[in-house]
Amino acid sequence: MAALPALMTVEQFRELPSDRGPLVHELHHGEVVTLTRPKAKHYKLQTRLADLLRPRAAHLGVVGIEMPFRAVPQFDLRAADVAFVSRERWDSIDPEDNLHGAPELVVEVKSESNTWAELRERASLCLANGCQDFWIVDDKARTITAIAPDGRAVQYSAADCVPLPLFGGDGLRVSDIFK
Repeated sequence: MAALPALMTVEQFRELPSDRGPLVHELHHGEVVTLTRPKAKHYKLQTRLADLLRPRAAHLGVVGIEMPFRAVPQFDLRAADVAFVSRERWDSIDPEDNLHGAPELVVEVKSESNTWAELRERASLCLANGCQDFWIVDDKARTITAIAPDGRAVQYSAADCVPLPLFGGDGLRVSDIFK
């Protein structure tokens, strides 16, 4: 019988050399995953989303881009394209570590390299570890798919508003995102 590969912990991952060129590395389920840096179009969409969410969330917590988090603290270290973390959780993060569990809102901008299966797996991981709302932003289709903790997914298009239950008040118009 073949031996299972050893899983890498976050602590071991952090000891890897930091100069790895134009690639980004994350730790997924104890395995190092290599990613490419996003292109300008992707980054601009991340920035637009963060700019639209910040005023709605400012009194409740922090909205950030490429926010690192440890969904499964021992074997996982990832970054959300855009995320919201409540003030209480934000203030409790150890300055020498990262957020344990997923942010309350995780927004992933679909890249050409992403498969829907990967995005659904990420949504499941986040929603099982503290996330209350997970969005998949598809620039090509100009839609946002919002997934709730119960697994219910709703797709929103240009004429719609995406509800913001975490922030109260008005939703976010999809047409404002894809300007």
